[in-house]
Amino acid sequence: MNVLYLNGPVQNGPFTIAERPGKAAGIRAAEALNTLLGAGPVPHLWNTVTLAGDLRHRDAPDRDTVGRQEREERTIAAKYTPGAAPAGGVLTDTTPVVAALALEMTEHLLLEGALAVVPTAVRLCARCGHMTGAVAHPCRLCGNQGSRPHTRRLLVWDRPPGTSVLARDDFHAHRARPPGHLLTIAQNVPQRLILSRTRDHGISLVPLGLDGLVLDPRAGVHIAVLAAAARHSAGRPVMTVTENAAANIAAYGALFRRHNGTRLRYALHGRIPYDDTTGLQRLCEVHRVSPALREQFLAWFLPLCSLHLRAGITPAQLPALLKFWRRAHLARPDTPGSDVLAELRRCIAAGDMRWVMDVRTLARAIPDTPVTHGSAQEPEGAS
Repeated sequence: MNVLYLNGPVQNGPFTIAERPGKAAGIRAAEALNTLLGAGPVPHLWNTVTLAGDLRHRDAPDRDTVGRQEREERTIAAKYTPGAAPAGGVLTDTTPVVAALALEMTEHLLLEGALAVVPTAVRLCARCGHMTGAVAHPCRLCGNQGSRPHTRRLLVWDRPPGTSVLARDDFHAHRARPPGHLLTIAQNVPQRLILSRTRDHGISLVPLGLDGLVLDPRAGVHIAVLAAAARHSAGRPVMTVTENAAANIAAYGALFRRHNGTRLRYALHGRIPYDDTTGLQRLCEVHRVSPALREQFLAWFLPLCSLHLRAGITPAQLPALLKFWRRAHLARPDTPGSDVLAELRRCIAAGDMRWVMDVRTLARAIPDTPVTHGSAQEPEGAS
């Protein structure tokens, strides 16, 4: 029942990690922690079931020759610099192993009576027929303002009164309380959650008799984490995720955080101001921080720091963090003590990230090789 950190699947938009390093914060933090735990490389997780992806594919001039799955794979591959593919590979929320697990879990929940397939009143776009939800609002697929009522069989979760969709023990944190307003936001969802959606791409619900529908991607991202954990025989997967993402997906993943004794929990991380590092280069010159050490500060230390500073790192904090980072790097021992590494692993397994701001412990955790694309290296003495 070991702990394994996995990133909350990142939406597969038109960007690269070099352009948007903040998108890889959860990936980098998870890999750094797994390396310190001695868990080995894990896959990077990507969310491909998006309306934006549907639109990109529909509008692509080569849509008749390039399939949607291939397009998603190409877009993910382009996220990484040449020759820097993740050591653990990638896993998407439509990979066959994820889809198989999703159907297995859904069928089990249907047999238990937790989920149901029932006629449900919804709104369809009057122009394109996209299901816009239970209430009328503009279509996000084609932009049309008008909708019409429609009743069709859908996969739903009728939440029993008083059932919590998110609780404190759903977070993997040592003595750290999750934000109270996050618990409130997650609870503020309809009593009936619709778990089937109209998408061009996704986990098909045809085996359940729901033609033209896929599993809600907010449930699918949880299943992708469980599938990745199963590959590593990890019974305690931890999803690194921002507070905003957790608020958006938690309710829809409430029934999909447990499976066959495996329990998924969240580890919140804050935003990193990669887009506002004005003056960082000058600070590096003043404090004699080399380009390689600066890159390690940005790609390794700040993602870990964001798990401790969950409210987010501000630009004003960067100078102090850079000086602290330099102090820790200068304090690195030739050979990390086994007692220190054992205590570090205990903290990481418990979700206690206070060690990141302890110079002595951090100095022993810093890997030899800078991380620039999200794939962590094995630090000396961590195996």
